[in-house]
Amino acid sequence: MLDRIDFELLRLLRKNARLPNKTLAEKAGIAPSTALERVRRLHESRAIQGYHAEVAPPAIGIGLQAMVAVRLARHSRALVDSFHRHLLGLKEVLAFYHLAGADDFLVHVGVRDSHHLREFALTAFTEREEVAHIQTQLIFDFRRNTELPVYRDPD
Repeated sequence: MLDRIDFELLRLLRKNARLPNKTLAEKAGIAPSTALERVRRLHESRAIQGYHAEVAPPAIGIGLQAMVAVRLARHSRALVDSFHRHLLGLKEVLAFYHLAGADDFLVHVGVRDSHHLREFALTAFTEREEVAHIQTQLIFDFRRNTELPVYRDPD
């Protein structure tokens, strides 16, 4: 179980995963050796699943982002798993969510421009037999919240 110090380490790393261990320890009010051991345990327990770099979309040629809501024609484990694998293989897919409700997937895509989006939507979604409907919404701005919502009391 995670305690108050673990939550603080997670909060600090969520804001800046590149904090040196010494700084992390100082901000959490613990010894550097304790911080190192606790972060190692957070990795082992899968409380920390990894780190990533937040990349500016224009720096890599992404000029347009969109959310595509996808509704499948039929629902079976095989079709859902197949579509999941399909999404993982598309370089334009930045993230996706498998949903309950009217839509089955919400797919965050990054493309060069509106022409690229149109072609991508046609080939990646509408030409697939299992897809019944898509709805595309353009993203004007995206910000990741670095605050960590904690809904458990520390042990």
